Amino acid sequence: MDMMVRFCGDPRRLTDADELDNSGSLLTGIVAMDHFQSTFHSGKTGTIVAIMFSLYTVGAMVGSPLGAIVSDRYGRKIGMFSGAVVIIVGMIIASTAFTIPQFVVGRFVLGFGISIVTVAAPAYAVEIPPPHWRGRTTGFYNCGWFGGAIPAAAVVYGCNKIDSDFSWRIPLIIQAFACVVVIFGVWFVPESPRFLMANGREEEAIAFLAKYHGNGDPNSRLVQLEVEEMKEGIRQDGIDKRPFDYRPFIFSHSGRWRIAQVLMISVFGQFSGNGLGYFNTTIFEIIGIDSVEQQLAYNLLNSVLSAVGALTAVAFTDTMPRRKVLIIGTLLSAAALATNSGLSAALDAQGDHIQDSYAKGALASYFLFNIIFSFTYTPLQGVIPTEALETTTRAKGLAASSVVVYAMGFINQFAGPIALGNIEYKYIYVFVGWDVVEAILWYFFGVESQGRTLEQLEWVYNQPNPVKASLKVDKVIVQADGKVAEKVVTSNA
Repeated sequence: MDMMVRFCGDPRRLTDADELDNSGSLLTGIVAMDHFQSTFHSGKTGTIVAIMFSLYTVGAMVGSPLGAIVSDRYGRKIGMFSGAVVIIVGMIIASTAFTIPQFVVGRFVLGFGISIVTVAAPAYAVEIPPPHWRGRTTGFYNCGWFGGAIPAAAVVYGCNKIDSDFSWRIPLIIQAFACVVVIFGVWFVPESPRFLMANGREEEAIAFLAKYHGNGDPNSRLVQLEVEEMKEGIRQDGIDKRPFDYRPFIFSHSGRWRIAQVLMISVFGQFSGNGLGYFNTTIFEIIGIDSVEQQLAYNLLNSVLSAVGALTAVAFTDTMPRRKVLIIGTLLSAAALATNSGLSAALDAQGDHIQDSYAKGALASYFLFNIIFSFTYTPLQGVIPTEALETTTRAKGLAASSVVVYAMGFINQFAGPIALGNIEYKYIYVFVGWDVVEAILWYFFGVESQGRTLEQLEWVYNQPNPVKASLKVDKVIVQADGKVAEKVVTSNA
């Protein structure tokens, strides 16, 4: 269900490598199509293309606060349902457009809808699994982007052979398929037990935990532990009942550290060079790949390779230390981009006499970057925010995350085509240096959340230095058979 929600919400990136919406994957290929250009005359870079891409993120920033209100007041299921309905409306507006204003309005509505979905869906994904499955399920949720990106790239590649406006209209229409699945399927899944507990529906919450976490036994040790921790950590008069109260993120020690994790993964997950993926066809053109069909084929290959990186990471999400992966992976991303930009500079110096070995090296290093980035960030973009936030602040924190994500997406989508048009490959240098800065920030401020329940993380964030506290052995560990056992905090990792 979460994968379908992500596919729906990704009429994109993210992102995603992990871009912002698989709508970005669609638009990357669609803008290169001859019939799209004959209809809109937008060009492939420049201000018009920047507006076409970036209005999506403006809609998302506007819709995110509403997404938090809907998710907290009416439940995670209603949030996913209502967001899917809005996305379909946006699809209809964009796919029937003959003018640029109508097209960008459709993009705005799409963004508005996805912002509602991306508040409710990740909260749902992290709140329903038992502790020892949480990392994999939440990480797989974010990898659902590839469930949209790969089919999107394939559909665009295939539709490019249609000799009419349907070559670009069909991909826009098909992106709503998963939304239809969500609209009908959401009524067949249970509501989040943490939402139920936070809203006075304790019996329903316990029934969920007994059925799905305790094999039908409400007296299961794991169920009893989760119920006890939920009661302790969830207030029925918490800030989730006050729609516009964001004060705990500013005025409390734990709140500041929690929102710091959310903001770092939100910014770094969108502005580490992965935003270049919105303009893959332009990147390919810079390194000497001029055929539209070949550009679209490489765009599809890039999505597949990125998916391999992300899904490999998902398999290890429950055992992988988040902080170490983010530090090392971000540095490796910088190295791959540095290689790509160096080879692109050499190609630029060669003029019209391009050496194939340099072009292939630049292409390989770009693919390698996307694999590394997807392994490092794609699963954790769903995991880090939801683990850092406790139940009563989760929807608001995810809404704040969405605003930041889409703000960075706006910069990527608006500045990207202009920068690539003006300075071409030199734009990549910006991300090489920034990725090094990101790795340093993860080292000093990244809190390790792997292996703890959501409620136990409260202890970590209440310590004077949560980074140091998070590197201690936790009192709860996962045994080889998947069962949860207790262990006393004893030493530093």
